[in-house]
Amino acid sequence: MNRLSDIAKQALMSPKEALLETGFKESSLCIGIPKETSFQENRIALTPLSVALLVQNGHEVIIESGAGLGANFTDNNYSESGGRVVYDKKEVYVADFIIKIAPPTMEEIGMMKVGQVLFSALQMSTLKSEYLHALMKKKITALSYEYLLDDGNVLGVVRAMGEIVGATSILIAAEYLSNVFNGKGLMLGGITGVPPTEIVILGAGAVGEYATRTAIALGASVKVFDSSICRLRRLQNNIHARIYTSVIQPIVLQKAICNCDVAIGAIRASNGRSPCVVSEETVSHMRPNSVIIDVSIDQGGCFETSRVTNHTDPVFRKYDVIHYCVPNIASRVSRTATYALTNIFTPILIEIGEIGGIVNLIWENPGVRNAIYLYQGQLTNKDLSDRFNLPLKDLELLIVATAR
Repeated sequence: MNRLSDIAKQALMSPKEALLETGFKESSLCIGIPKETSFQENRIALTPLSVALLVQNGHEVIIESGAGLGANFTDNNYSESGGRVVYDKKEVYVADFIIKIAPPTMEEIGMMKVGQVLFSALQMSTLKSEYLHALMKKKITALSYEYLLDDGNVLGVVRAMGEIVGATSILIAAEYLSNVFNGKGLMLGGITGVPPTEIVILGAGAVGEYATRTAIALGASVKVFDSSICRLRRLQNNIHARIYTSVIQPIVLQKAICNCDVAIGAIRASNGRSPCVVSEETVSHMRPNSVIIDVSIDQGGCFETSRVTNHTDPVFRKYDVIHYCVPNIASRVSRTATYALTNIFTPILIEIGEIGGIVNLIWENPGVRNAIYLYQGQLTNKDLSDRFNLPLKDLELLIVATAR
């Protein structure tokens, strides 16, 4: 298959190709932004300023009325930026490009037209085969945020949301340690002459790193646990500080959890469920009014006592320990998260127009190519192929076949 891909690349770069001789022709895009229907999803993919930039570049942007309210952007903000606000969701789905946060529902897929391009999250942990089949039937070309690589070969959206969630998790912990929420009555970090708050962070990825940065900045004492020495070393190098780090050893971890004021679960699984590393018995021995923030709850959680909560009713108590288990923490700071997302999506959309379409961008940009999981209805992502036992197509060969 790799040999066939090499042949396909060589064919595409052949002097016979008109695109190589004449350059790319700019094209105008019609971009649709529907209102999010997922429970408590407050983010939107593009800010009014980004819409204005796209309109200035000759593109049309259609926004469903109320789509930006969760991030405190009004319809007037978008209309003044040159966007076209519509009140019927079906009018949004006439666009050639649909860009949203959560995956479209089956009802929304029904509104999509054949051959559309979809930018959205994939949410592998909750994905069902019916969703894929519905998109394949419509011959959709779909890009997943979770697989989108930036110029530094980093998963840009995942990293950005991880930074936000990591920092926010410490601020949430600070709230629930206070008397206002019937906590211990502690100020996170403490002051001179008062012992600092003890925080245990499980996971040394982006969430763990930014939780560590924020906790240290507030003056807390931090212990980080991870199964990978490499990730622990990288975290210490990135924060330029020597902190307590340890591989996950049950006895050492249990002692740290039982003595801490805050425990944050941020261990992610590449596929399937996140590892449950803290038993119910360990939680039962934690100090009264301690706080657990289980960031990994969308993958099952790191704590055996965790169960999914929401922004309306975010916490519950078990063994007199406060549990915060909201899956979508980034929506708690939706405006900040929207700015972070629009910084990633806007340059991609502008480049699609400048380079002459999504097909040319897929060839030119390996980060975008990595994020494509459906191309004109054909499955091109190996993880999805293995999970649902569906035939896998080589993306590069597909493009060559459709281009000639």
